[in-house]
Amino acid sequence: MKNKEGLQKQLKTRHITMISLGGIIGAGLFVGAGSVIRSTGPSAVLSYAFAGLLVVFLMRMLGEMAARNPDSGSFATYAREAIGPWAGYTIGWLYWFFWVIVIAIEAVAGGAIVHGWIPSIPIWTWSLVLTVLLTLTNIFSVKSFGEFEYWFALIKIVAITLFMGLGLAIIFHLFPGIKTPGMENLFGRGGFSPNGVSSVFLGVATVIFAYFGAEIAAIAAGESEDPKQTIRVAIKSVVWRILIFYIGSVAILVTLLPWNSTTALESPYVTMLKMINIPGAGLIMNIVVLISVLSCLNSALYTNSRMIYSLARRGDAPKAFLKLSKQGVPVRAVWVGTVVAFIAAIFNFVSPDKLFQFLINASGAIALIVYLAIAISHIVIRRRAEAAGEDLELKMWLFPALSYFVIVSITVILISMAFIGSMRSQLFLTLLVTAVVIGSFFLLKKRNAARTSYEDQSANTLAD
Repeated sequence: MKNKEGLQKQLKTRHITMISLGGIIGAGLFVGAGSVIRSTGPSAVLSYAFAGLLVVFLMRMLGEMAARNPDSGSFATYAREAIGPWAGYTIGWLYWFFWVIVIAIEAVAGGAIVHGWIPSIPIWTWSLVLTVLLTLTNIFSVKSFGEFEYWFALIKIVAITLFMGLGLAIIFHLFPGIKTPGMENLFGRGGFSPNGVSSVFLGVATVIFAYFGAEIAAIAAGESEDPKQTIRVAIKSVVWRILIFYIGSVAILVTLLPWNSTTALESPYVTMLKMINIPGAGLIMNIVVLISVLSCLNSALYTNSRMIYSLARRGDAPKAFLKLSKQGVPVRAVWVGTVVAFIAAIFNFVSPDKLFQFLINASGAIALIVYLAIAISHIVIRRRAEAAGEDLELKMWLFPALSYFVIVSITVILISMAFIGSMRSQLFLTLLVTAVVIGSFFLLKKRNAARTSYEDQSANTLAD
């Protein structure tokens, strides 16, 4: 069955739920949590909690809009409706660009992991192989994407659940002969917040990016059998999954491992496995990270293609990307993301510290701009819906107070990035790219207006 866009409604509620659950569980959680704990101390759990709270609110807003109008363009469509065509164009292209860079990053990371096992084949070859394989799963059908992502996400969820279970077992002395630190790591190494309260807020600016990906469920819902019911299920689960998987796992790590230990936090879950003498801890972690990378690649290829397809449907991208296969898949949209992403990945091998780093930094703050657009769009659309007397199936809590709270919080994080040395270039390069995209919208609009005027004049001349 095809929807009004020609895309196939083959995703089931279990697919969307698992996409939603797995969307925020990536390599960033398994590997990146250590660096945040090192810079913040045990109070890193507060950074994750506050950032998670913001994302819960954002997903609730997005869920309200998606339940009202399921669309593959999701927040880009809502930005267009609420703020104007230029906003939808800008958010759509920025989001597409972001996931192109993510595909490149994940392809390189996945290639490096497999190269470590089979060093005779270079990293770039493995990167290409992994990317093409997942591109083919996306091209075959949306159902094949959903099935692959379902199992990838399930494995990640099982892995993080096992890690957390082992961590709790260590904390509660269920492994005989293993010395547990008790409260020493939480309060005995300079206190709960050894680097000051300000480090907690700086931590928020770092960890909020780890949650990006939860919004994919709202995009995928447009290709589900029952979009409105599916998005309700996915959005309502976001609260407990953030509490359990992020805040819970970080709380366990800061209890088990000293925050000021560079070696222990370099790969915190490997350290935890070694505490209970599990053989091959490094290999196990590499397998889990590889699955996370493949999951992210799979989702990125899907999301990337649906966004450019949505842009093309609204005249903001070439009409060629509207071409669908017999299975209802925008094949050209999938391939263009793959090709551009691999070109970006090549920069990692020829100019890793300049060209590739430039691309990474240029996409660094896009998540916050998308979040800001979601919050602003929600306020505008909610007010219009209330004025029209619409009966909304899913509502944001404490509207409009929490919506404005999110806008202020995201704005503060964006401003704070200008004063954080490691993030300053990300902010300014992202703003530069955003300005270029906005400028391109008005240039194209002017050119299209001139072309239309010329065609009208030509038609009138022929008529005369």
